Amino acid sequence: MSTLRTKYELYVTHMRKIQDVNSSIALMHWDNEVNAPIKGVKLRGQQIATLSAVAHDWSTSSELEQLLTSLYSQRHALSENEARNIELSLERFNTEKKLPTKFIKLFSAAQTNAFHSWLKARKAKDYSIFKNDLKIIVDLLKHKTDLIGYKNHPYDALLNEFEKGATVKQLDVLFGNIRNELVVLAKNIMDNGNPSDKEFLKRHFDKKKQWDFGIELLKQMGFDFEAGRQDISEHPFTTAFSSRDVRVTTRIEEGNLLELIGGCVHEGGHALYEMGLESEYYGLPLGMATSLGIHESQSRLWENHVGLSLSYWKANFESMKKLFPVALGDVTLIQFYKAINQLAPNCLRTVADEIHYHLHVLIRYEIEKGLIDGSIEVESLEEIWNQKYKDLLGIVVPHSTYGVLQDVHWAEGLFGYFPTYSLGSLYAAQFFAKASEDLPDLQEQISQGNMKGLLEWLRTNIHQYGKKYDSEELCKRITGEGLNFKYFIDYAKEKYSHIYNIPLDVLNKEIEI
Repeated sequence: MSTLRTKYELYVTHMRKIQDVNSSIALMHWDNEVNAPIKGVKLRGQQIATLSAVAHDWSTSSELEQLLTSLYSQRHALSENEARNIELSLERFNTEKKLPTKFIKLFSAAQTNAFHSWLKARKAKDYSIFKNDLKIIVDLLKHKTDLIGYKNHPYDALLNEFEKGATVKQLDVLFGNIRNELVVLAKNIMDNGNPSDKEFLKRHFDKKKQWDFGIELLKQMGFDFEAGRQDISEHPFTTAFSSRDVRVTTRIEEGNLLELIGGCVHEGGHALYEMGLESEYYGLPLGMATSLGIHESQSRLWENHVGLSLSYWKANFESMKKLFPVALGDVTLIQFYKAINQLAPNCLRTVADEIHYHLHVLIRYEIEKGLIDGSIEVESLEEIWNQKYKDLLGIVVPHSTYGVLQDVHWAEGLFGYFPTYSLGSLYAAQFFAKASEDLPDLQEQISQGNMKGLLEWLRTNIHQYGKKYDSEELCKRITGEGLNFKYFIDYAKEKYSHIYNIPLDVLNKEIEI
């Protein structure tokens, strides 16, 4: 009979083999979006499907089941972290084994096909090119919810994959608050404040200079270029093959400076989380991020609370101005700060202001729910999307690339992901409030271009734990309470009252919409 220690070491070896395959799959997906030639799509899809099936077979093998069952029964003899790894791995195993290998291969192939039809559709501004492949994805996801099982709503099964324990019942309340409070707040601000000019943000900004500036911003944040790299892709994303190899991508528009800056800082936040995970737990739950909600809290904290702050631009505005003397020569720091924080509804989620951003996520949440429960059909999706943008944001979508085709998530089968953007923003506000309390000179540090204190705080309070705690438990450990919408509302009101010179009591008043 194997000793407990031998069994645990066999478990670690098995899990790392699975991670090796998953990291190889992730590398192929990264290459698909960054480098791969179009003629290689079909075989690349086959290669990914084959490896996905291998990873799934190893993840649901009888060998792993026996190891996990045995170790779980003896978990009290393991260390706290070892026992937690076993608990979480067994939980994941029980979900994975509900999915047949045939389904995994079909879904993987569908993802590859959908991604490339999405690229074609975006370039042609034609949703119909993508529609059939999206329907295949949606039908497979409906089947997946049946295979996994759920208690109340089929969408719950998909939500749980990204945010453990999240349900439609809970999120309906959260997005109800977003709809009720943020629509009112945005209207109060725009009715009572005088917007600053931001037309200069559309001037010409050289692509190469933007790229170089973005690299410097990543370095300033603490991104380790010996353990990662940045590339260009159609939609910015972060992927990690280990904590020692983390890739980010960005997108550059010469007439939209914020596209690159937002992409670099947002994806940089994701990357720092991955780089901060403990390498000794490679392949194990404690070497993986808590949840997508917590992952998004890191990107949104850096993007909004740091990257859109006055302190941040005190550190970076002059160096940027030197790069673009013609485009920014007549612009002051305060003008730039107010311009990048202007409230204005627009078509694109990735460049939305901090308040309207959540309305973009709300629309996607409602659509995903509808697609999965059958109340919305893929055939009518573009029409529904455009109507929701008109009703909620007062926006007329000019074409599908700025509408239903703007995000890559559905092409990749990532249904249940979008709500984590709002969850992440709310966690970010709560975490940043606590970091500011623990580091009283945090704003001064940021204004000097010193991000080390904040990064160390995040490493200590969040990154090092991996999946040891679920999102709510982690939030309670850090802040003393669970997720609280109030932190974001208070942060937004204080920030925009200064930017728009509006008294707080005006922003606090209730109005009819």
